[in-house]
Amino acid sequence: MTEVAASEAESIDNLAASGTTDVRQAAGFVHGLTQHGHIHTTEVGGCRIVWRRFGSGPDVLLVHGGHGSWLHWARNIEALAARHTVWVPDLPGFGASGDPADGEMSTLVATVAAGFAQLPVQGAVDLVGFSFGGLTASYLASALPNVRSLALLGPGGHGGVRRQTINLVDWRRAGDAAALAEAMHHNVAAFMIADPDRIDALALLAYTESCRHTRFRSKQISRAGGLAAALDRFQAQAGRPVLIAYGEHDVTADPAAVLAALVDGRPHRQGVVIDGAGHWVQYEAHDAVNALLLDWLARQAG
Repeated sequence: MTEVAASEAESIDNLAASGTTDVRQAAGFVHGLTQHGHIHTTEVGGCRIVWRRFGSGPDVLLVHGGHGSWLHWARNIEALAARHTVWVPDLPGFGASGDPADGEMSTLVATVAAGFAQLPVQGAVDLVGFSFGGLTASYLASALPNVRSLALLGPGGHGGVRRQTINLVDWRRAGDAAALAEAMHHNVAAFMIADPDRIDALALLAYTESCRHTRFRSKQISRAGGLAAALDRFQAQAGRPVLIAYGEHDVTADPAAVLAALVDGRPHRQGVVIDGAGHWVQYEAHDAVNALLLDWLARQAG
């Protein structure tokens, strides 16, 4: 086990030690997923980036969201890796990766692009981004060579209205493990997952670990806009397709309005609304999103 994997395993074990059987099972799921992957590390300007690689086939890069990590894709990696080589980094300033030189989007994108260039990737790559990672992926699409397509799930940077009605609580003020768990559950219900019955131990473990290891401040970048211009830059070269999907109940956007603004009248863009799902659409509705992505990626390769 590498130093990175060992450190993460210890952190998750500590979280699970005083937890329920469900929490221990969730920790076991993450450990099992880790064992099926390979860890690569790159260094750019003193910033280490940790990349996890799964499966084999055409290359796909998954970009997690704000207050996130590779664990945002916990319910998607196995399905995608059955047909693809899946690259899942912790972005600089998140998870097990180091910190970028500053908090600017341009620095983050340049650092990730330079790190990706060090990986054993040849030929076309498809990008998939979630939330803040959707905005980041839209910038990366023009910064990386050989990007074939771009799929965005609940992307930030749309500049439109938000529908959040329940305030998040400051989990850092939690005095013990029980208070931390309660705060995290509240925040997942308020922001990430629409159906309370789908907030399970794995979702809470992934969300908690990701939040605890986030240093990069992404909120203001996501709310400042920029997505439309980034998509136009990527598609300045004709024929490069874009998929944008939102959960029906995503509180970070009005999906119908965003898709009308970004997709309608654009022949190389496809918009999808996933019924019944919230912001963390690829977790809450993982079966539907996995099928959507696999079909999308197969069409790009074909």
